[in-house]
Amino acid sequence: MMPTNPESIKIDDKPAVKKVVIVGGGTAGWMSAAGLCSVLAPLGLEIILVESEAIGTVGVGEATLPHIRFFNQKLGIDENELMKATKATYKLGIEFKNWGKIGDSYIHPFGDFGFPINRTGFHHYISRAHKMGLPSHLDQYSVPVMAARKAKFQTPHPDSENVLSTFGYAYQFDAGLYAAYLREFCEKRGVTRVEGRINKVTQNNENGEIEAVTLESGETLSGDFFIDCSGFRGLLISQTLDIPYRDWTNHLPCDRAVTAACEAVGPELPYTKATAKSSGWQWRIPLQHRIGNGYVYCSEFINDDEAESSMLSDLEGSQLSAPKRLRFTTGQRQKSWVKNCVAIGLSGGFLEPLESTGIYLIQEAITNLIEMFPTQTSYEVDREEYNRLMDIEFERVRDFLLLHYVATTRNDSPFWRYLTSMKLPESLKHKMDLFKSTGRVVSYETGAFKDPSWLAVYYGQNIVPAHVDPLSLHMPDSVLSGQLDSVSQTISQAVQSMLSHKDYIDAHCRAL
Repeated sequence: MMPTNPESIKIDDKPAVKKVVIVGGGTAGWMSAAGLCSVLAPLGLEIILVESEAIGTVGVGEATLPHIRFFNQKLGIDENELMKATKATYKLGIEFKNWGKIGDSYIHPFGDFGFPINRTGFHHYISRAHKMGLPSHLDQYSVPVMAARKAKFQTPHPDSENVLSTFGYAYQFDAGLYAAYLREFCEKRGVTRVEGRINKVTQNNENGEIEAVTLESGETLSGDFFIDCSGFRGLLISQTLDIPYRDWTNHLPCDRAVTAACEAVGPELPYTKATAKSSGWQWRIPLQHRIGNGYVYCSEFINDDEAESSMLSDLEGSQLSAPKRLRFTTGQRQKSWVKNCVAIGLSGGFLEPLESTGIYLIQEAITNLIEMFPTQTSYEVDREEYNRLMDIEFERVRDFLLLHYVATTRNDSPFWRYLTSMKLPESLKHKMDLFKSTGRVVSYETGAFKDPSWLAVYYGQNIVPAHVDPLSLHMPDSVLSGQLDSVSQTISQAVQSMLSHKDYIDAHCRAL
C-alpha cells in the first residue's frame, strides 16, 4: 500500500530533500521511482534514476502476492492494460508438491478457508473432523484452491456476503516487462533517466552522507537523498557505507538457482507450482507466452551441473532460453536506511522466491519510505523506525519460508535430513509449538502472511494440532459433518459458475 495522495505527506515549508537519485533500475528501481513520483513529485521533488543497459538485472521472479494490485491501483494503472503489457496470467495461490512427504500436494491460496462458526475459526472444526476420521482436506473449503484446481478465474465479487468475495489474487508476469512499463510511466511524470555506469561515489567529509555519484562519462549527479537499487552489489549501502549483511544461510541454506524458460504446454494455470526436490525445489510460473522455470538449491548437496540437468529434465515444453545460473546469500542488510541512503531490493536483502516475496518486500520498503520521507535535516527517529519495520518484515517472511522446510517428514536425502535436524529461530519455534498444541496461529496486524497462509502450510504438510478451541466442541459430531458438507457444496457450486482462466484472459487482457 501507499499513501493515497500527496496531501497525506506532512512536510515543512522548505523540505530538506529536494532531489532524489536512484542508483539502479530493474523492478526495484522503477517501482521506487513510480512510488515517489506519484506521491512526492507533485510537491516539487526531483527524481533521477541512473542505470546502465550494460549491467544486467537479476530480477526478483515473475510471481507476485496480492499486495502488488494495491500498489498499482495507487499509481492509477489500469490492470487490464498492465496484464497485456507484461503478458501476465492471474495467480490464485501456489501449489506445493512433495514438501510434507513425497506424493503430497496442497495449494497455499490467497483467501480464507470456510467461514467462522460460532465465532470460532473454521480450521478448529477441520481438526475435529480429522480426529473423527471424516474427509478433512482443506482444499474443498477454499474458493481459490478449488478454482485453481479447475483452472477457473474471475475477480472477487463486490458483495462481501457472496462466497466469491472470499479470496484475493495476484499476477504471474514478466518482471522485465513490468520494469519497462513502469519506466514509461515514470518518464511521462517527470522522472529523469540517465544511462551510464557509476565509477565514483562522493561522501561528505564531515558526516559521511552521500553527496554525488560520478559516471564513467565524467558526468556527476548530486542529490539530497539516495536509493540503492544496485542489486547484490550494494554499490551504496555496502561498497560505500560499509553496512554488514545478516547471513541467514544457517536457516535457509539454499544459495544458488538455475533458471530457463520453456514453451507453454496446455492451458494457462492460475497458480504457481513449487515442487520439492532432493536438494531444493523447482518453480513453474505460467505466463501467456511462456513458462518460467527455476531450480533453487543448496550447493553443499548438489553441484551446478547436476542442478541444471535436473531442472532441464523437468521442463514441460521446448526450451526457449539458455540456462542462467545465480548465486546468492539469503539474509538482510543490518540496516536498510543509513545516513541519507536507503537500500531497496536485493541491495537490502534477499529471501528465496518460495512464496513470491521479492516484489512484496520492495513494495513495503517503498511504502515505508514514503510515509517516513525526510522532511527536515534531522530524521534519525524516522530512520530507526523504518529499519525496525523492515527488520520485522524480513524476519516474519524468513520464518514463514523456513516453516515449509522443517514441517516435513522427508529424510530421503542429505539435504532434507539436514533440515529436519536444524535448530529453529525462537520466533518460529514458538509459532509451531503453539499451533501443534492449541491450533492457534500467531497473528499480526501487518505482514505478508495472515492466518490462512500459515494454516495452508500446517495442514498441507500434515501438522494437525493436538487440541482444538473448546468452543468448537459445542457442536455435535453429526451436526459438524453436515455443516462441513454444506460449506463444501456452496463453494463447489460457486466455483462452477466461474469462467475458465483462459476465457477470462481472452475476454479482458490477452496480449497481442
